Amino acid sequence: MSSQRFSRSEFLSLSSLLAGSALLGGDARATPPVAAPQAAPPTREQVEEVRRACRGFVSGAPQPDPGPELVRIGEWMQRQGQREDYYGNGELVQSFEKKVAALLGFEAGCFMPTGTMGQLIALRIYADAGRNRNVGLHPSSHHVLHEDSSHVVLHQLHDVLISPWTRPLLAGDVREAREPLGSVSVELPVRWLGGQLQTWEQLEELKQTCREKGVKLHMDGARLWECQPYYGRPLADICKGVDSVYVSFYKRVGALGGAMLVGGRDFIREARIWRHRHGGDIFHLYPYVASAAMRLDVALERIPASVRRAKALSEALAADSRLTVLPRPVPTNMFRVFVRGDPDALRRQLFRIAREDRIWLTGGFAPTRVPGVLESEFSLDHGVDALTDAEITRAFRRLLDGT
Repeated sequence: MSSQRFSRSEFLSLSSLLAGSALLGGDARATPPVAAPQAAPPTREQVEEVRRACRGFVSGAPQPDPGPELVRIGEWMQRQGQREDYYGNGELVQSFEKKVAALLGFEAGCFMPTGTMGQLIALRIYADAGRNRNVGLHPSSHHVLHEDSSHVVLHQLHDVLISPWTRPLLAGDVREAREPLGSVSVELPVRWLGGQLQTWEQLEELKQTCREKGVKLHMDGARLWECQPYYGRPLADICKGVDSVYVSFYKRVGALGGAMLVGGRDFIREARIWRHRHGGDIFHLYPYVASAAMRLDVALERIPASVRRAKALSEALAADSRLTVLPRPVPTNMFRVFVRGDPDALRRQLFRIAREDRIWLTGGFAPTRVPGVLESEFSLDHGVDALTDAEITRAFRRLLDGT
């Protein structure tokens, strides 16, 4: 879990999210039994050893060992007859850029070492072109929480928080912004809201409103792949009407790293210049691109089943009154679970379950804006396939009962 700093408004936002649940009602049943004194907590090495020995993972499946993974990448390149690139110039990189751009319905794409770099570049281009450095953002945006104000320090952009924490960004937020906006960055789905999404009608209204107001609309699609089952439309239709999109290749796809920025040809031509200015023209990109290219199609094929599994499992967990699951129903393969308890006691119990039952539920539960309430994020992938919903719910009961 990432570290979090919370304002008063964010505290109140989560309070409203949890309103009416046993977690805020003080229900004694929601509080796990007080654990007896424990021995010293396990070391990181011990936790990792136990995690790798687990037979199934609800969240936090370990990454492949690096040596065999690099061998797999090399063997895939040999089978495909691919050769190295130089500063992104090469058949492997350029063909993959075209493939992803076409998949999302755009003219061109540019592979980026990181999503942070790609999104900064998009927002900078829009700020210079429109001579307006105001960027409309959701308060949980990656730009706001996780980039050390890079958009402000490096590009003199000004973030305008235009929506409440508790829901996705909507067209009305753009119309009612307190300052004129040059661009808007919208995250699909919203990670800190457990994968919440606008309805199709709300998304289309947001696109139309930005066009009417002359505001460039950029999509933070770090987890965009997971939206397709909810909307029931091709990815290109979901992105149609948006000026640019960023997608990640290590989130969900499972690649070594890297991202893609897609848009019009002129936009991407300028983005390549900015990639150079950011120091992103790595001599060889092929290990990252090959790692993504060899996985993308399989990852996309798995998503519908992962979403169905998340819907079923989240409802099974929500049947326990000691747990609050958000959102409900889940629109993607991710959701958040809230519980009362002591984070250290729960972490010890999670380790015990992993060691004895070989089921990895999560690495831990983190404090929220509500005192005494903890949360953990779950993003279902193939690691959960070895477990049944019944096994997982039993493991959660054991977690809460302290047995």
